[in-house]
Amino acid sequence: MAAFKHCFLLSVVLAALSLSSIDKSLAARHLLDTVAPPPALALPTIPSLPTLKAYYASTPLPSFPTLPKPALPTTPLIPRTQIPLPNIPTLPSVPTAPKVTLPPLPATPLPTIPTTIPSIPSIPTTIPAVPSLFPPPSN
Repeated sequence: MAAFKHCFLLSVVLAALSLSSIDKSLAARHLLDTVAPPPALALPTIPSLPTLKAYYASTPLPSFPTLPKPALPTTPLIPRTQIPLPNIPTLPSVPTAPKVTLPPLPATPLPTIPTTIPSIPSIPTTIPAVPSLFPPPSN
């Protein structure tokens, strides 16, 4: 997946480099150097939309037709009979598990956690002289 992202990014960069050439930038520069643009054309007038209020006010809406109501069939009465439930056998009892005791833990002491933070040693501010690099001054 990462290789696909890198290949895609590389192809986008190469496409951008191939599309940006000197000829196109020079052509754009020549377009900027041309004379003033011609005057803008006048916008045509748009006719107004007709209104439909006059049409709807003059013609009344037709009346909604009344439909006859269908006669619904009556539902037959179902006799209510009680169905006897079968006898469910009882489950056997689960035997009890024996009590198990765990062995005692060993008497090894736990490690102690230090409560104080050790001090940080100071950093030397002077560089010690190395005898082999600096010879003694000659008299």
